[in-house]
Amino acid sequence: MTVDLFAALAGPAEEVAPLLLGATIRDDVVAVRIVEVEAYAGQRDPASHAFRGPGAKNAVMFGPPGHAYVYLSYGVHWCLNVVCHPEGVGGGVLLRAGEVVAGVELARARRSGSDILARGPGRLGQALGVTAADSGVDLRSGRLQLSAPDAVATFSRGPRVGVSKAADWNWRFWIQGDPHVSPYRRSRRA
Repeated sequence: MTVDLFAALAGPAEEVAPLLLGATIRDDVVAVRIVEVEAYAGQRDPASHAFRGPGAKNAVMFGPPGHAYVYLSYGVHWCLNVVCHPEGVGGGVLLRAGEVVAGVELARARRSGSDILARGPGRLGQALGVTAADSGVDLRSGRLQLSAPDAVATFSRGPRVGVSKAADWNWRFWIQGDPHVSPYRRSRRA
């Protein structure tokens, strides 16, 4: 079954998220096959950056689906999200982990020589060279481009990682048995 991924991005985050498993996100050199994601459903999700409505930093989440929303996590790592939901309704899917399938040497250089290339959202962002300038990029035609998976992946689901609110919502999705999936860590604040 083939899914029109960009049309599907207008749906709710928790339905869109598993459709991104097996998809590829790439820049000019590095390509990452997505193996783990988390859904964030805007104003109906207290863990979402869009929960309190649009603002200067999160306005992209309320724009058209299929764009990148990038934020700085803990002042250290740029994290990449795919905006979903209809335009005007905030939401997105965090790309949590992936397998680098092209441009391994550049990804390794961006990760300061580490062999753990895209396991975790900060590492995935580093492997792709993501910065604040990528927030708002159209993932069909921008510096970062998203392509649909060849097939719908067999996946597992469970609670999201590191959130203090709605921590037990099973909106983390991952490809079963994939070695690039990050370990689950519940927030101490949850």
